[in-house]
Amino acid sequence: MENIDILYEDNHLLVVKKPAGYLSQPAKKDLPDMLTELKAYLKETYHKPGNVFLGLVHRLDVNVSGVMVFAKTSKCASRLFSSMREGNFVKRYAAVVKGTLPLHQPQTLIDHLAKDEKRKMSVKTDEDKGKRAELIYEAIENAMVDNMPIALVRITLESGRFHQIRKQLSLRGMPIAGDKKYGTYLTDNPIALVAYRLSFPHPTKDERMAFTVKPGGALFGCFRQLSDL
Repeated sequence: MENIDILYEDNHLLVVKKPAGYLSQPAKKDLPDMLTELKAYLKETYHKPGNVFLGLVHRLDVNVSGVMVFAKTSKCASRLFSSMREGNFVKRYAAVVKGTLPLHQPQTLIDHLAKDEKRKMSVKTDEDKGKRAELIYEAIENAMVDNMPIALVRITLESGRFHQIRKQLSLRGMPIAGDKKYGTYLTDNPIALVAYRLSFPHPTKDERMAFTVKPGGALFGCFRQLSDL
């Protein structure tokens, strides 16, 4: 738990900042994962015997950091899943992409994407073979790093497809800096993509929750307007 920041906790929810390099849940890769780490935290903190329940509500790519919410009860998990299906979750990401972009002009991207299981990549396909992927992006600021143009963009996900943001931006010639799978731009850096804000209705209270983290790293540090996200 040394690298995991707890942003909020009550009897129903656990909201944390996932570090880059952590899986969302156990997998074949020999890497730490959020579900295992947080179950161990609950077991130790509250002296729980036996298995600990913790519901995985959504996922983040292993090399992406950002806000995640977990359900501490099955009833809470069910209500959060329902909220997500009804479109009541707002997921916002910050990314640093290649190029100099027009500022403060929101653009909607729509594609149909499918997962190539063999290569573990997202591929563009037609409507019959893929799932609709939609996002809205807006450039906030332009900058230069090592004489190479970069832009800070804010992204709102309208759907949640595998590697959706990375693929859709790459298709438009705006690969995310540091993304070795979908681009070759500034790949000496970690991928500059952060799930910086998550908003959703509390499962038991008449209250909307919102959590924000500040993107970190050298590339995000090139911009003065991070607070404008």
